[in-house]
Amino acid sequence: MSLYHESAAILTAAGGPAATHGGSLKSRIFKDKSLKSPPAQVYALALETSKWSAILKEVVEAADLLKHERKITPVLSLLLVHDLLLSKSGIALPATHGLRVSIERHKARLNSEFVRARIRRKCASLDALRTQVEIEARGGCPVHPRWIRVNTLKSTVEEQLATTFKGWEVVETVADVIKAADAFDSPQQGGGKRGKKVIHMDGHIPNLMAACPGVADFTKTEAYKSGKIILQDKASCFPAYLLDPRPERDGDVMDTCAAPGNKTTHLAAIVAARVEDGKAVIFDGKTSKTSKKEKGKKNDKETTTTTIYAFEKDPHRAKTLQKMVKTAGSDTFTVVNAGKDFLKVNPLDTKYRNVGALLLDPSCSGSGIVGRDDAPTLHLPSAPSSSTASAASTKNHNGKPNNNKRKQPPTTEAKEEPPTKKVLIDDDGVAIPVSSQADLEARIASLASFQLVLLQHAMSFPSAKRITYSTCSIHAGENEHVVLRALASEVAKRRGWKILKREEQVDGMRRWDVRGEAEAMVVEGVTEGMDQKEREEVRDAVIRAYYRDDGRGVMGFFVAGFVRDGSVDDAVYTTGTGASHGAEGEEAAEEQDAEGPFVRDEQGRIVRDENGIPTLKSTGKKAVDLKELEGEDESSVEYQVEGQGEGEPYQRDEEGQIVRDEEGLPILKEGRRWKVVKGGKGQVNGESESDDGEWGGFDD
Repeated sequence: MSLYHESAAILTAAGGPAATHGGSLKSRIFKDKSLKSPPAQVYALALETSKWSAILKEVVEAADLLKHERKITPVLSLLLVHDLLLSKSGIALPATHGLRVSIERHKARLNSEFVRARIRRKCASLDALRTQVEIEARGGCPVHPRWIRVNTLKSTVEEQLATTFKGWEVVETVADVIKAADAFDSPQQGGGKRGKKVIHMDGHIPNLMAACPGVADFTKTEAYKSGKIILQDKASCFPAYLLDPRPERDGDVMDTCAAPGNKTTHLAAIVAARVEDGKAVIFDGKTSKTSKKEKGKKNDKETTTTTIYAFEKDPHRAKTLQKMVKTAGSDTFTVVNAGKDFLKVNPLDTKYRNVGALLLDPSCSGSGIVGRDDAPTLHLPSAPSSSTASAASTKNHNGKPNNNKRKQPPTTEAKEEPPTKKVLIDDDGVAIPVSSQADLEARIASLASFQLVLLQHAMSFPSAKRITYSTCSIHAGENEHVVLRALASEVAKRRGWKILKREEQVDGMRRWDVRGEAEAMVVEGVTEGMDQKEREEVRDAVIRAYYRDDGRGVMGFFVAGFVRDGSVDDAVYTTGTGASHGAEGEEAAEEQDAEGPFVRDEQGRIVRDENGIPTLKSTGKKAVDLKELEGEDESSVEYQVEGQGEGEPYQRDEEGQIVRDEEGLPILKEGRRWKVVKGGKGQVNGESESDDGEWGGFDD
């Protein structure tokens, strides 16, 4: 009994099945610890009933069910009639249970009205009607296949085809998989089971396959539990594949916003494949890394030791990341920085001196995620009015006078829910109320400013030569506009960052034909200096994917690559202050400042505004400002060291080196402290380049 009442409670909660507060319908059910029924069973019943509710509403109303059975609420009627007409096992209640008896005594009339509803929709069979309902529930979009990446750290495609997918038919296209997903078993096979065991080997991403959804629960397979296969959307595989990390060329790799770990483990598989080619070795976490000076002594210039650094600032999500990395078998050469914010990572920390490739997939609006806004609408049947119910109460279900004098309970009428406020759920599951287009644009602008700061921070790592920036958003503000602003930024210009052109991309990405939006190639205050050829070059270089109406079966996604050859660089990285590729430069880097480009407070923490945006030392301004995005200027500020004392404000040791704390921040002399002066010249007072190797600050 609790199954139907608990499902009814879920569906009648504010917002119904499509409510966004508290997460999706599935997450709300599986997070509800008060449920007595199995969550999977509640979810299946609630979801399928919602899909069929438009038809079931017609059936219930045409059969006058609620007029005769006044103890049954509209939502309960949908749930019970769904199982009566569509479930193989029927209503999941004892034969003598009151609710089941109340529904089954109208079985003939309900079946008759159900057939009429099918004929009105011009469906010759129940299977045809099922297909129509599935398509309508998806908003007219084609079904999406279940994308599965074979983890080459633990298995091969050949092994999986012979085990997990034994007996599955390999088809030529994704379209064949989508078509098979809407097929149903014949009556001879039992009927009602949707989907066929077909699989397609992807032609863009190596070791990726598309399987027909709903046919098998892959999370229960040995291959999934042991990390041999990873459930990952095709578009989500684009960033790591486009980055194409090559240990002999790029050194260490960094995943900057890593949880839950799909992209991190994909990076690990790609790096390990290079190792098998004999071009690199993997740091096993036990032996110390070999310095380039020692490698020179061994005359072993063809071998590079590689570590993957993964950052996740959310401690809870970091646990998921650690578990996935371990399950995938990449924990021996992947360092998980749990609870550490990438923005607080010091680019000039000697630990990261060899990081040459960075994958950046920051928080975004999540507008491209399949199913995020596709929850079915629940159509409730109308409850009988008081006058109708009163008339019905004088007769029993056979139309004969009702002589029962016992007082009948009042009828529960369906109440119309007030319109719910639209909510934007980002890819981290955070719900943001959006009441207007202006609210949406403000949210996108806020996200874009944060994304740009992260991208510029990634560009400041001394040895970085390749970066991929990606979002699961369809909004140009988070995609093309961020790319264009990044290319026009000071750090990109000083360090020589360029867009990774289409002809320079790996084969599979070069052949992907969905590219940037032409109308997004104009950003006020940014692109005026670009000619049409340059804009077209960027548009053709960035990669898009859409989850509606294109038949590719992927989620909405965006990815762009950035490269630099090192021929152009900021002086801070080429004069010994930053990391360099030579052994002498590396040793010098350890003796130089590691504070980074952002202003810090007395505790060494980066100074941020209410939006979490840090302040650049070079200008005294926020790295990105929403007001500036709207064309409003903000006066700069100046950061000065005040207090008693002469000469430079920083402590030095016996050898004349600046004394620093554990974060690499120079320690001020006694009586000195930082002071913020509004309306200044946009700099840190007292910081200047010097020829004697003393600390001069950073302006990137």
